[in-house]
Amino acid sequence: MKSTITCDMEGVIETMNNDAEKIFGYKKEELIGKKRVSLFSPGEIVLQNVEGWLNTAVKEGEYIGETYFLKKNGDRFNAKIRITPTFANGKDQPQTGYCGVTEVIDKNVEVPINFSTKMIKILAITRMPFTSASLLPVFIVGSYFAGMGDGLFNIPLFMLTIFGILIAHLGMNVFNDYFDGKDGTDEANVEYFQQVSGGSRAIELGLITLKNTRTLGVILILLALGIAGIILSNINPFNMTGAMQIAVAGLLLGYFYTARPIRLVARRGLGEIAIFLAFGPLLTLGTGYAIFNGDFENSIHFINCLLIGIPVGLLTTNILLINEFPDMKSDAKTGKNHLVVTFGKKASRWIYFLFLILAVGSSLYMYQELSNKYLLIPTIFCLLFGLMIFKHILKHYEARTLVDANWKTIGLQALYSIILCICLLFGF
Repeated sequence: MKSTITCDMEGVIETMNNDAEKIFGYKKEELIGKKRVSLFSPGEIVLQNVEGWLNTAVKEGEYIGETYFLKKNGDRFNAKIRITPTFANGKDQPQTGYCGVTEVIDKNVEVPINFSTKMIKILAITRMPFTSASLLPVFIVGSYFAGMGDGLFNIPLFMLTIFGILIAHLGMNVFNDYFDGKDGTDEANVEYFQQVSGGSRAIELGLITLKNTRTLGVILILLALGIAGIILSNINPFNMTGAMQIAVAGLLLGYFYTARPIRLVARRGLGEIAIFLAFGPLLTLGTGYAIFNGDFENSIHFINCLLIGIPVGLLTTNILLINEFPDMKSDAKTGKNHLVVTFGKKASRWIYFLFLILAVGSSLYMYQELSNKYLLIPTIFCLLFGLMIFKHILKHYEARTLVDANWKTIGLQALYSIILCICLLFGF
């Protein structure tokens, strides 16, 4: 008995024979056009091995090896596999997918998981690489105070704030995946996903269960609250109320971005506003409240930190916006009525442009108000690099090549923030 399953380039199942139903325990109607072949493999094996298997199949015409799979009921079985590339119109035409032939074998097959794979698993579950969006604004505020003069901010509290923001962001990432998993958002995306879109896919890939995702989210948020408590017990008393208000607002915006009943991402623009506030003004103001040695709210530094947060928040919002493009259809199916779902991809290009111009404009205003001649550098960089990205979006907004704009938008926010840090540190 041999299972034969074909899939497209995204791994979405296109055909399967009767033996495949018997071996894996699924009916054809449960899988075809709805699920990916990664469903059958433990998540760690998918992370570590599948890409290599597919590359070998393409280069050499086939991949033959041994692994183990999981049936619908969770039972494990050992198998010999053969993977070949498929071509709809002959091998001289572009590849359209893969064909996998599976044969159950009696021998016990073990697939050792490397340490690096286990680390990648952690990064995938928490989406840690994307925490730069929250950490860089904290560093910007630290650079601002350091550039203004000695003694303005508490360095130990600054370091503790960095750690607290990191843990809180990881917790929000995990909770967002939990609620997306409950709502079936990631599962609904069977057309297109990349590292920057389609969610972490940690639950879908079997890297973590839905229940354990919630547990991890609770642990991370409790840890973040503990760190916040330590910070609050050591900050200037004048700043305690403001710091508490901003911390609560930030956590609520992050949690209810995907959590019901509010679910801001489903409310046609409120999700984007939440991201702007949480990763912009609230973050920079909150950092100021936490680390400033004096009465932050009644100082000029309050306004300056507010100004700093606006362009950073707008650039972060554009990261969210451009990542919504490839997920539009699946998000619409699950009620994620964000701006791209509301206005469509074509019109949303100009929303991206609007946020970019607002970021440039607010950066220019910050340059004028802070009387720091070097702040013109990140402003000009933002304009030129941003326009280059926008030019790509205009042409490729419906194509897979849009992913280049996804990555460059992340890079724009990061590089702008780093340049801003340097200019604030040495420009006063």
